Amino acid sequence: MPIRNPEIRYLQQAATYKPPNMREGRTEWKSPSNIAIVKYWGKHGKQLPQNPSISLTLSEAYTRTAVSYRVKKTRGLHVDFLFDDRPYPLFTEKIYSFLNQILPFFPFLDWLDIGISSNNSFPHSSGIASSASSMSALVLCLLDIEQQLYGVSKADPAWLQRASFFSRLASGSASRSLFPYAALWGHTPYHDSSSNYFAVGLENRLHPVFKTLRDSILIISSETKTVSSRAGHSLMEKNPYALIRYQTASETIKELLGVLHTGDIEHFIDITESEALQLHALMMSSKPSFILMEPNTLQLIKLVRQFRAQSGIPICFTLDAGPNLHLLYPELYQDKVKQFIDNQLKEFCQAGAWIDDYVGEGPVKL
Repeated sequence: MPIRNPEIRYLQQAATYKPPNMREGRTEWKSPSNIAIVKYWGKHGKQLPQNPSISLTLSEAYTRTAVSYRVKKTRGLHVDFLFDDRPYPLFTEKIYSFLNQILPFFPFLDWLDIGISSNNSFPHSSGIASSASSMSALVLCLLDIEQQLYGVSKADPAWLQRASFFSRLASGSASRSLFPYAALWGHTPYHDSSSNYFAVGLENRLHPVFKTLRDSILIISSETKTVSSRAGHSLMEKNPYALIRYQTASETIKELLGVLHTGDIEHFIDITESEALQLHALMMSSKPSFILMEPNTLQLIKLVRQFRAQSGIPICFTLDAGPNLHLLYPELYQDKVKQFIDNQLKEFCQAGAWIDDYVGEGPVKL
């Protein structure tokens, strides 16, 4: 049975907040990106998914966000935002839009002068879910400020659920970045705690092999995507294959939950690559259609499949909404895979760039 929307409960809590007494404060969080195995593509309502998704939480692809605040005499939302120590008007506009959206839940923001400084360990807007890491980091900072001002306990198990709820409102994929190793977002009959309103962690359902996965992210292009994920999601509304996609993805969730529990790495490879190609097929079949893969993306896919067939190493690829390739494989094989990257794959990457990442334990307060 679907879990009830906690929005009313959060609004009731916010109604008890009085103007803050503390004069100023600061907090800083590091939150990782994640890579979806079963993809979320298509949404409805207030940032709700058309199908459930499962992702792996990364470690070295992350955003660091610091938020400082000072109580002011007059009300009105005011934010100074810096990305990589420089003003970034487009991001500032998105931050204002999000904060205005959640102001009923965080009314104290109206009393604060807020300074936000953020930076990524990877290129933004290139298909490594920068919104997932950046918006989850920002939400964690806001909840930390809430704790400083009103004593809301982070020890409460519902605190993480709350963080995922608000991260979802900022970016759907951000709801999944808060949990160790892997997360599920979206209601499914195959997981009792699943919800469209927040993600849930899968740490206790994972076979040990999936806690050791490496993710070598091959940077084929660091350029901003020609079509944003937000625009791509909206095009699903008229995609002729949308309904069958949502049905297929929901059934794939059942398969993947079983695979993650048993450690069936061969089945994991089949699901992972199929999902990646389905995502990009949906882009190519949208109206208007668009292509985010580059020629080097396809060349690398061919080389990875050849390497797997010849070496017997259980390595597979996946893609987010961009051209950059994620190579997933157990830690046991990292030396051989790194040699493969250096010898055959780096020449197809932009300036030979790749990120040596791995499945991680989620956000950290700094």
